[in-house]
Amino acid sequence: MSARLLAEALGTFFLFATVIGAGIMADNLDGGNVAVALLGTTLPIGAILFVIITMLGPVSGAHFNPVVTLVMWLRREIAAADALLYVLVQLASGVLAVWAVHLMFDLPIVQVADTPRTGVGQWAGEGIATFGLIVTILATARNAPDKVPLNVALYIFAACWLTSSTSFANPAITVARSLTDTFTGIAPADIPGFVAAQIVGALVAMGVCRVLLGAEPEPAAAG
Repeated sequence: MSARLLAEALGTFFLFATVIGAGIMADNLDGGNVAVALLGTTLPIGAILFVIITMLGPVSGAHFNPVVTLVMWLRREIAAADALLYVLVQLASGVLAVWAVHLMFDLPIVQVADTPRTGVGQWAGEGIATFGLIVTILATARNAPDKVPLNVALYIFAACWLTSSTSFANPAITVARSLTDTFTGIAPADIPGFVAAQIVGALVAMGVCRVLLGAEPEPAAAG
């Protein structure tokens, strides 16, 4: 279990650090062009996802995301106590990643975001982004398990552009992004709407996959 938690911590740290750090770097270099900043943020995110899922997936399952852990718990692929530990590690590692990025870029370590991200369009974007992520994971794991790292990386890159919210699709990173007053930040007051949409999207995706993929073999809960 210690190896699994360490894998989740490392993967979450580097994923979140990439999101925040690439956002800062892109914002510093884009010359005021928001489209360039978004491109400069999303390409590294896709790249790091491929690396960390390939590297750490065999150890922990490469969740790095509380809604992924929720779905795996509901599918009885991880025990409840282990799922709780996963989520706590994801949240803690995400916060550490934000602080580390601020340190690297000579910014105040402790910040609170003031970027508003709210409204029906944003919530719909988060629900759709998370729905697509869970379908990508479950369908690829069933039909082409060796391609999970590539498909997830490509999906997130695409979802950052196709959704109005730029695809947070992850409650832990939503919380972490409220602690950075930079390009990727989100005002703390807007967290509940995003997280609710993410959970709904994940649960709908799980139901759709039951129909799309058929019954799963009965898995043994992880100890």
